[in-house]
Parts: sequence; C-alpha cells; structure tokens
Amino acid sequence: MATSVYTINKGINKPIEFKGLKALYIWWLGGGLLALLIVFAILYICGVNTFVCLGIILLSGTVLFAQVYKLSHKYGAHGMMKSMAKKGVPRCVKNYSRKMFLNLRRGNRQ
Repeated sequence: MATSVYTINKGINKPIEFKGLKALYIWWLGGGLLALLIVFAILYICGVNTFVCLGIILLSGTVLFAQVYKLSHKYGAHGMMKSMAKKGVPRCVKNYSRKMFLNLRRGNRQ
C-alpha cells in the first residue's frame, strides 16, 4: 500500500510552512474546513438535496482555499497580525489637560 509523506518544512527561526501555507494560515484553513463539514451536516440533516449540499460546500471550499492562500502569499507568516495591530494604533493622542505636563517636572508621571 503506497503512503504519501508530507513534510513540514521548519528551519531554525523560520515559521512552519505546509504546501505553501505559512504559520497561522494552516490553522485557519483547518478551521474553515471543519466549519464546512459542520455546515454540510446541518444542510443534509435539514433535508436539502445532496447535490445542492455538495455544490454549496465545494463552492465555499474553493473560495476558502483561494482566500487563505491569497492571504498567506500577501502577508506572509506574521504580516497580517502586524497590519491588524497597525490599524489598532491611534493616529494621535489627545490631551485636554496641562496636568500631565506640569507633573513631569516633579518626576510624578500620572
């Protein structure tokens, strides 16, 4: 019986890469496939035609794979987390009181 062996390439200080997916995107793809499996089960139990269920799941799976690979290639291993963190940083900090600047002389930072 022929078995296929998938290698997970991880060098020193390099993120995990599997079939072109890097780091976090492997988990996202796995979670998406699990969600599609659950959606298929729900549709099948509700009595939707099997071929309609398969069509919906295959279309959704194709979109899922395309989006995850697109994000993986666009942002890399940690780039998406960095861009989301960058969006969370405020453009400016507003202070309407002089109290902070007056206390700097005394060494009390409040």
